Amino acid sequence: MPLTRVSNPKAPAENLVANWVIAGTTYAALLAAFWIVASHLNMSARIGGHFPSGFASFALLLAPYWAFGFGAADFLRNHLRSPTARLLAPGVLVVAYLLFSLPRGEFRAAYALVLFAIPVGLAALFEFAPPSSSALAWQDVLALVVIGAPVEFRLLAGAWPHPGLGAMPKFLLLDAALYIYLVVRRLDGVGFDFRVRLRDLLIGFREWAFYAPIAIALGLALHFIRYKPGFPGAGTVAAGWLITFFFVAIPEELFFRGLLQNMLEPRLGQRGALLVASIIFGLSHFNKPLPFNWRYVLLATIAGIFYGRAWLDRRRLTCSGITHTTVDVVWSVWFRIPR
Repeated sequence: MPLTRVSNPKAPAENLVANWVIAGTTYAALLAAFWIVASHLNMSARIGGHFPSGFASFALLLAPYWAFGFGAADFLRNHLRSPTARLLAPGVLVVAYLLFSLPRGEFRAAYALVLFAIPVGLAALFEFAPPSSSALAWQDVLALVVIGAPVEFRLLAGAWPHPGLGAMPKFLLLDAALYIYLVVRRLDGVGFDFRVRLRDLLIGFREWAFYAPIAIALGLALHFIRYKPGFPGAGTVAAGWLITFFFVAIPEELFFRGLLQNMLEPRLGQRGALLVASIIFGLSHFNKPLPFNWRYVLLATIAGIFYGRAWLDRRRLTCSGITHTTVDVVWSVWFRIPR
């Protein structure tokens, strides 16, 4: 009598529960780590007191960012069935601004309106005028400009107008982009997943090792960087790596690799998309500092090629995020820009 394979209907449910237990546990650990870093940086004094409201606002923005890395998009797709629900859901992100500004007496209606209108307006754009394919369309160009321009030019910095909180508008727009592209647009191949695999580490550090000699040699030859001897301590480096990964690398990798390079591929092919996305990534560094830092643009463009290669290995942003983070941390620890 042949053996019959009996499926276990409880397995998917058990896997789902385990996934969210891991997500919740690691989220709590991250909050604890960021609390320690914020205390070390004396954030309470830097933002003029009332630290709890600032940290609660940050925690609220970190929650969807982290949850999307554990498959929250599938959950939202299955439960937000009506167009009205899909349109209004991202508007909840404005609560993070209210939670910060109201207790401090710093509420501004104009900021609240903009922070509500951007996520909801972009959700409406893709709900009622969806692109016909995964290729970059005019809707995507508009969305990327609306999401990227406020970050690049700090147009919303006044919403959290204190030193050390400049990343808060970026986090809100990042959450909006994740919702719009993973839930409403349903773009495949983005690779936003915080369930890190060994290969993510191997590929991430491999691409860093390929790029580092080029960056150091070219940076020194162009007098763009200068070696800075010394070591600040393992704790400082670890804190810098953590902050850079979550605040800089992953947001930028989502924008330039997971979205832009991903959507350019159907039109330009893999190599063409890699090159164009890298050039645009390089040009986004033109104003560091103004008027036009061509050395930074050149090095960032070359870096973008290696970040894009890391993402292409398995189309996972953790790969390119590891490369990107390690480049930035090594740069900040052992090199500086001559004045």
